[in-house]
Amino acid sequence: MEQTKDYLSSHGIRPSAQRMAIMDYLLSHKTHPTVEEIYTALLPLLPTLSKTTLYNTLKLFSDKKVALMLNIDEHTTRFDGDVKPHAHFQCQVCGRVYDIFQEELPELVSLYKQQIGKLLISSVEISYKGVCEMCKNKKD
Repeated sequence: MEQTKDYLSSHGIRPSAQRMAIMDYLLSHKTHPTVEEIYTALLPLLPTLSKTTLYNTLKLFSDKKVALMLNIDEHTTRFDGDVKPHAHFQCQVCGRVYDIFQEELPELVSLYKQQIGKLLISSVEISYKGVCEMCKNKKD
């Protein structure tokens, strides 16, 4: 928890118990969870956690660039604690979201914080859709 406290503080976020628990959850669950998944998982540990607090905290994390807010599909917003530049892949069968890093996809070029003409890019979202290996193997 001390690392999480320092991490949040270094990004200008006051590290309350709820914020640290939410950040810990995002960092330890690489599943790109939804608000509902985070809420359900943390409620037994934080019985006073409200969805409003969770939404506000996730918005703060996104604004302060300690978490990514993913809009990979039109129905669900997901969150990612890994803010290093990377793309996402969503399986159209099971719905699971996977990370794709530059070493796995060499042509993935990060434009983050670059300038194109008079435009300064502050974020880039690259997402792919298809069928994951697990679902492909189930069909075969």
